[in-house]
Amino acid sequence: MSFPDYFAQIPGVTLHDTLAELLGAPPDGLLDYRFEDAVRLAGHACPTIAGAWLMARRGLAALHPESIPERGALRVEMRANLESGTAGVVGSIFGLLTGASGAGGFKGLGGRFSRRDLLVFGVEQPAEIRLTRLDSGATALLDYYPERVTPAPEVPALLSRLLGGSANDEERRQFRIVWQDRLRRILLEHGEDPDLVSVRLA
Repeated sequence: MSFPDYFAQIPGVTLHDTLAELLGAPPDGLLDYRFEDAVRLAGHACPTIAGAWLMARRGLAALHPESIPERGALRVEMRANLESGTAGVVGSIFGLLTGASGAGGFKGLGGRFSRRDLLVFGVEQPAEIRLTRLDSGATALLDYYPERVTPAPEVPALLSRLLGGSANDEERRQFRIVWQDRLRRILLEHGEDPDLVSVRLA
């Protein structure tokens, strides 16, 4: 399996998972995630996946400026309902990185390590996502503005032809190029841009 070359330049995320350490895989409990992991989980790469990755990475960094984040010790609250738009996709990326899950998540071991009900949708709040440390209660409010990085002007017409089944090989090739170029700009050129991803500590 191969990915676009620029994926290798996207900063990853390292977390510590006490449950993983307890069970010995990996023995030190350190888990390294790359953007490719989010793409494998979602089955595709798009601005929504890119934004979820950036919000999670930057939110974790803001809440843990001098330490490695503890996976399984974070609560993720989303303003959107699960059934609306891309909320479920974004939630799945946050769940991958934080370990948070809904009612069907890991129930725990010996009264510890429960991941259930740490991912909640439909919460009235002043941000798209609220990420909270369970140990300290520190909170990061996260918003994403993908319109700040505009797509190439030919994307709508190319996408329409692709979805309609009338695109030729050259149009399919061109669409992939311009689609991935926007993702590259989001993830690399604007990955730390506060106008693209807003992070507010509360």
